[in-house]
Amino acid sequence: MTQATPPRDESPTGDRDAVSLLRHSTLEDIQALLVGTLLVALAITLFNRAGLLSGGTVGLAFLAHYLGGWAFGATLFLINVPFYWLAWRHMGRAFTVRTVAAVAMVSILGDWLPRHLVLASIEGWLAAVLGGVLMGNGFLILFRHHASLGGLGILALIAQKKWGWRAGYVQLAADAMVVGAAVLTVSLQRVLMSVAAVLVLNLVIATNHRPGRYIAQ
Repeated sequence: MTQATPPRDESPTGDRDAVSLLRHSTLEDIQALLVGTLLVALAITLFNRAGLLSGGTVGLAFLAHYLGGWAFGATLFLINVPFYWLAWRHMGRAFTVRTVAAVAMVSILGDWLPRHLVLASIEGWLAAVLGGVLMGNGFLILFRHHASLGGLGILALIAQKKWGWRAGYVQLAADAMVVGAAVLTVSLQRVLMSVAAVLVLNLVIATNHRPGRYIAQ
């Protein structure tokens, strides 16, 4: 006769306490915002040097920059303003505050970094892949610390929270529409490179950000 094995707790005090113990500290959230936004800004620098676009509000800011010569950082922040209300309503105050901070940091770094990290040249396909990996991981860090870069990313997180849809796939569909508008500003080859960048970006998110896989807050 075998003895039943008791359920195993994830911590000495049980699952509920384990989740509590895994909550991020304020210092951890701050470093995540710094690292995540810096990775995104580095990706923006690569895309800008190669003449590529991205998806979401970052892609819209690129379009405004390429078409009208608007300042990238200021445009990115202003485009996101209507989405802050959506974040406040559906994702809560803490998420909204972190998101506003993240967008502000990327707006500043996105203009500052290209002036201080001057690249002589970079092959377009390499910029697409490296930029997609960097931006995807930057988004992932922000998502895991209950933040985003606003815009379509907020809609993707709401869809995952409410209906269990993977944020990466939702963002991919939205990004496809933004990158599709790239034909107005760049050659077909650069459009294809931009599509590759978006695919890599969202593959990183879809693979690593699944409901229930990461429980720290």
